Amino acid sequence: MISEQARRGIDHIFIKAARTRLALGCGDTCDIEPLGGVGEMPEKNIVVLTLSSILFRLLLIFHIDENPATRSYFVKDASDKSLAEAFSELGNLCCGAMNRDLLSHFPDMGTSTPYLLSGRCASFLGELKPGYLSHFAITINGAVELHASICLCAYAPIDFVVDMRAVEEETGVLEMF
Repeated sequence: MISEQARRGIDHIFIKAARTRLALGCGDTCDIEPLGGVGEMPEKNIVVLTLSSILFRLLLIFHIDENPATRSYFVKDASDKSLAEAFSELGNLCCGAMNRDLLSHFPDMGTSTPYLLSGRCASFLGELKPGYLSHFAITINGAVELHASICLCAYAPIDFVVDMRAVEEETGVLEMF
């Protein structure tokens, strides 16, 4: 129901969005590795965002843990923020970037507000009967580790082609006139 080129396209769109939105500094590295068939993810919490269209529902799931390296990287000096709150903002940016790339293929897209759940909920993804499920290991600056999952539930056949040429998107650049 979901073509192989659509699956590759979804993964490409996710990786591009994650690299440009999860790495906070321009010198930061964001390595993303696809994982094969994965069982339980080790993280204790998940941040879930949804991209929906008439033809499908895509859950973008970030598996995160409250540890010193992760908290220090994503929360920085904002001690009044929780890791879930800080990461939800970044997840929203990542989801928005995916939405922009998918809008050219599916003009009826919508996104959800991020929500935090126990990591145990991820074991029930199979209950959604996804047409495509993929998992990724993400490492930022060789020290911050988290995982992501994409769960795509299709209501009709999905087939589209994504331009896979690696074009780095510049964000946050100021121009002086």
